[in-house]
Amino acid sequence: MTQKRRDNHSTEFGLWLRDQQEIDSSLGYVTTNIDYVWKNYKTGEWMILEEKRYNGSVKFYQKEIFKKLDSVAKSDPMYRGMYVITFEKTSPDDGKININGQFVTKETLINFLKFGKLS
Repeated sequence: MTQKRRDNHSTEFGLWLRDQQEIDSSLGYVTTNIDYVWKNYKTGEWMILEEKRYNGSVKFYQKEIFKKLDSVAKSDPMYRGMYVITFEKTSPDDGKININGQFVTKETLINFLKFGKLS
């Protein structure tokens, strides 16, 4: 059965989708949003970012969808990857920051968002 939202972060269409029995998740239908497509319009570099708060994790169906998107996007030489940014609480200002399993500082996050290396 399709889960109802546990928060108020949806649109009317998003709420409507969850109420349609004909496309219930028990029938295999799932959806995920992409939190951010991050781009520098001057250089053309871009990447896909998924944000998780409160140490949340990517659901199995999100992993499948993100893997497909990442695979297709790799044909673009300006594509820099798919990343999951996880916050201990809600943002870089109130807890630890993790990018694809690596803890980073706010300064490293800013550098990363400028398409710098994670190290």
